[in-house]
Amino acid sequence: MSVTRIAPSEIARLTLPTPFGEWQTSGFEWEGSVHLCMWRGEIGDGEDVLVRLHSECLTGDALGSLRCDCGIQLRQAFRVIAAEGRGIVVYSTGHEGRGIGLADKLRAYMLQDDGLDTLEANEHLGFPADGRTFADATECLRAMGVRSVRLLSNNPNKARALNDGGVRVLGVVGLPTSAHARNRRYLTTKQTRMHHAAPMGFPLVDGVAPPVEIGSLLGVVRPSAARPYVAVKYAQSIDGRIATANGDSRWISGEEERRIAHALRASCDAVVVGIGTILNDDPQLTVRMVPGASPIRVVLDSMLRIPDDARVLADDAATTIVTTDASPTERRRELRRRGISIVLVPAGRDGVDPVKAFGALRATGIQSLLVEGGGRVITSVLSHALADRLIVGVAPRVLGSGTDAVRDLGVTEVSRALRVEGWSVHLAGEDVLLAGDVASVGPIRAGARVARPGAPVRRRASRP
Repeated sequence: MSVTRIAPSEIARLTLPTPFGEWQTSGFEWEGSVHLCMWRGEIGDGEDVLVRLHSECLTGDALGSLRCDCGIQLRQAFRVIAAEGRGIVVYSTGHEGRGIGLADKLRAYMLQDDGLDTLEANEHLGFPADGRTFADATECLRAMGVRSVRLLSNNPNKARALNDGGVRVLGVVGLPTSAHARNRRYLTTKQTRMHHAAPMGFPLVDGVAPPVEIGSLLGVVRPSAARPYVAVKYAQSIDGRIATANGDSRWISGEEERRIAHALRASCDAVVVGIGTILNDDPQLTVRMVPGASPIRVVLDSMLRIPDDARVLADDAATTIVTTDASPTERRRELRRRGISIVLVPAGRDGVDPVKAFGALRATGIQSLLVEGGGRVITSVLSHALADRLIVGVAPRVLGSGTDAVRDLGVTEVSRALRVEGWSVHLAGEDVLLAGDVASVGPIRAGARVARPGAPVRRRASRP
């Protein structure tokens, strides 16, 4: 028996410039929805075309929501196809919330906040778990002369729909992303209940397997009302140094360990460093080595000594500076005019008080913090009992004298040392990754002298 096909109607054809280059674009109407077919290169005979079927997601694609992986997958697909030089992104409207529309997707989010998973929420509202058929996108590809594809997707239903619709799937190329603490449950549900292929990558295991999915490193994110969940992460030599005697720290760890550090950034709402790290290393603090969202960059800077050309002030990610009321008022105004958020805490004996700073950040909605350094900030966070998780990369190097990862904590008896429990150990290339929960204790000693995050530091001589 013959099957009646509904042919999509082409309503526009144009060139669309994007951050990923120019894309030829055709707009198709199909049963009340619009589909954008954006392509690079010549489609030619329509065989072996690299294709991404992408469902509309206003919150993820346009607003950068961290509740899903949609926006990151879309940008990754553009990058991959642009690099190959030939392929198509099909962007399908009418697919919001797996076919339930924007308003009901927002209602489903409320149900998820109350404990339902993403499938249960849709079903509770009277919808199927996934109302999409992908027949619409398949017909658009057929209208463009596509006959066979390599599909960029983790979703087996997309491959099945293409094959059923007459477009052969020669292979499936996964699009895993680094999970964020806010979307980990969503991605886990897609993998376990919808059978998506490793949407977070493959998990860390003990031994020599390459680490990708870093949930076991980050631990269970449980922010309190008073402060965010805090993970302290640093890389050190075997003898406990994070830099040489003259301040050089690039690179103590290998590329694989640094890739994990980027995945950890992508998992957290914000990454924190002190002004000393900015002055010494001028880090960018974005996510570049894995597909993932860059966190809010937080700098603890009691007197706003941050240089105007510091890389964390670039517009490639949001930046917040926590400073004190002793900092220059006009300097605060200058930074705000540049789009930098300023969080003000009362000046204390030690400059930026991390307890007050983290409390203020929690009040802005930040739930998870990754503390990356430097040594003063790490020591201050540990001394004030603010760390929930400790993650240490140990590189097979011996530096001798240099900068300690953790400085004086005022511990005079081994029995009073900071305890880390539930350790896990993994390999990342030549480096060893250790992660564990910091035992719940109060400040290590009352009135302990802690190096302040905003204290002056010796600037390292520039490299030739």
